[in-house]
This record gives sequence, structure tokens and C-alpha cells, in this order.
Amino acid sequence: MNLVCLDMEGVLVPEIWIAFSQESGIPELCRTTRDEPNYDKLMTWRLGILKEHGLGLREIQAVIAKIDPLPGAKAFLDKLRAETQVVILSDTFEQFARPLMAKLDWPTIFCNTLEVAPSGEITGYQMRCEHSKLTTVKALQSMGFDTIAAGDSFNDLAMLQASKAGFLFKSTDAIKAAHPELPAFEEFGELLAAIEEVLD
Repeated sequence: MNLVCLDMEGVLVPEIWIAFSQESGIPELCRTTRDEPNYDKLMTWRLGILKEHGLGLREIQAVIAKIDPLPGAKAFLDKLRAETQVVILSDTFEQFARPLMAKLDWPTIFCNTLEVAPSGEITGYQMRCEHSKLTTVKALQSMGFDTIAAGDSFNDLAMLQASKAGFLFKSTDAIKAAHPELPAFEEFGELLAAIEEVLD
């Protein structure tokens, strides 16, 4: 049985931290998993910048409320979910993802959670499991699923490589050049057709 695993940010919705960087006027927060392979290092750095500027969950959620899925993302997801099982595997946090999942008609998402003080300061975060995307794909495979995966960033590569088929979607030139073995697409129609070919 096939199961499609999709990254969220950069694939279905805009990058939350980039949107927040633009809204807050803090250019350093533009850095994402497309730029930094070490997620713990990236998040620790982000939390330090938030603390320095006195910003917390409330301010980030206000920006997320204005974010819409990428053009064509909902139609792509609706079509895909009508054909096969789909789960979103993301290193984002449930406090960020929930309003975006509402705009996508509540697909299943596995993500992480933030530690938030009563003041709204983000004091830390809890990863669902180590190497969350690869670990989840392997667990699904152990239950008899053939995984097909799509993502855009460094933290997606392991799940793409471990799956029956893996696709880069709206990725960077550097990642595409480093991984020519992974088919790369820019349009939802192209990605859907590639997934459907594997499903047949």
C-alpha cells in the first residue's frame, strides 16, 4: 500500500520564518532548512534572536494568520488525497501548523511542539523523535507502506532517499545540483503526474 509523505513549508505553504522575517524586519530570520542542515543549531539560533527582540509566539501566530497555501497547493492535495493516503511530515510546530492545516482541509500532519512560557516567550521546543522525517518513513515502511516522498530542503533528503520514490519540489539550485538522482519539479501538476506514475 502506498503512502505519500510531503514536507509542508516550501512545498504546500510559504516558509513561515521568511514571512515572519519580512513582517518583523529582522533579516536574520530568513535562514531556513534550505540554508542550514543542522535543525537544532538553526532553532537555537532563531530562539536567541526572538529573545533578543522580545518577540514570542503571539507575534509569530499573527503573521501565520495572514499566510495562505501556495497557489495550487490545496487543489494538488485534494486530488492526491482522493487517489492515495497522504501524510505531511514537517519539522514545524503544532502551534504554527494548525491554522495552515485548516486552510488545507485538515490533512494529517506529524510535527513538533514548542515550549511556551505564560508570557508567550518561546523557551524551547520538543522534537517528536530524532531524525523525525526519516524515522517516520522507516516506521511507516515497517507497517507495510511503500512511501513516496516530496520535499525541498536539506532536512527532507533522508526521507526522499529512503522512499520508493523521492522528489525535490521548489528546491534550491544548490540542493538540486548536489542530488541529481532526485527528480526535481517546480509545478504542482508536474509533481502530481510523477507521483501518479509511481502509484500506477
